[in-house]
Amino acid sequence: MSPAKSSHGNFFEDFRLDQEFVHAVPRTVSTGDTALYSALYGMRFPIQSSDAFATSVGLPCAPVDNLLLFHIVFGKTVPDISLNAIANLGYADCRFLGQVYPGESVTARSRVIGLRENANRKTGIVYVRSTGYDRNGRPVLTFVRWVMVAKRDIASPSAVASVPELPRIVSADSLLIDDSIDLCGYNWDLAGSPHAFEDYRVGEKIDHVDGMTIEEAEHQIATRLYQNTAKGHFDERLQRESRFGRRIVYGGHIMSLARSLSFNGLGNAAFVAAINGGRHVNAATAGDTIYCWSEIVDRQPVAGRTDLGALRIRTTVTKDVPFMQVLESDGDDAAVILLELDYWALLPARHASYE
Repeated sequence: MSPAKSSHGNFFEDFRLDQEFVHAVPRTVSTGDTALYSALYGMRFPIQSSDAFATSVGLPCAPVDNLLLFHIVFGKTVPDISLNAIANLGYADCRFLGQVYPGESVTARSRVIGLRENANRKTGIVYVRSTGYDRNGRPVLTFVRWVMVAKRDIASPSAVASVPELPRIVSADSLLIDDSIDLCGYNWDLAGSPHAFEDYRVGEKIDHVDGMTIEEAEHQIATRLYQNTAKGHFDERLQRESRFGRRIVYGGHIMSLARSLSFNGLGNAAFVAAINGGRHVNAATAGDTIYCWSEIVDRQPVAGRTDLGALRIRTTVTKDVPFMQVLESDGDDAAVILLELDYWALLPARHASYE
């Protein structure tokens, strides 16, 4: 037999602090990708749905949804970082640095910023900073994630533990906003929601009401769309031996389902500007029905702008149990929570006082 030319991916003991990866393969994002993304999640945010609406607010055409860009960059990192992952655990300091439009080619790089072996010595946590670039080498997205990765050999030595200090939130005054965006002429009727930035209050909780059931075929197609090759999402035979007993759904799929469901109550959350933090609490599998609600954690005007403001939103995603049932429960709801996502969204304002 000739020497193996295929890759089994990196195991925990293969990673080193400050190790850098240039990820293959460049990916051109097409209108076909955005159409399939809309079909998978039922996205209705008007700026990402309509070229005409996008041009009315100063953009050349409908941009790629922020989370679609996130998933594509994430997918680029999987063969090097998380092919042998047990679970993707969380995110921090995710910043969207500019709009990406269909036709753009995206590449990605990552640097290992932390390592910690788990007590069972079978797995370890790898922390990476990943950045996506456009064809001109301009950064369009950067984020930190941490992932539990299997060891190849339980007896192999591992690097000295080094856990990075991560910011709790992305500060509102550091959010990057495209100067070409002008929401003064925002069409509230076509947008489908009357609620502007100044209509939301800190502490307000919004029940997004609707549920969406995860179909086996849809989560498989979605993960392939991002070229995410993690074994846990695809190999049913292999996953029968896992602690879940079946394929698990890519956590980003849950993020996008929640983003889509949040249109009912946050229909004018035009852009995701940053993700402060995200935590996958439990795994999802096909057949689970997804519900979510959001709490307004903070609201900040944007310096020099009267046409928009920034809301800090914390969205909680559950499986099979809607918000009102969680409220009526005795508080023991940890088992039904899939995701907690804390992010900044930009919303149009009506030029009223921010007070």
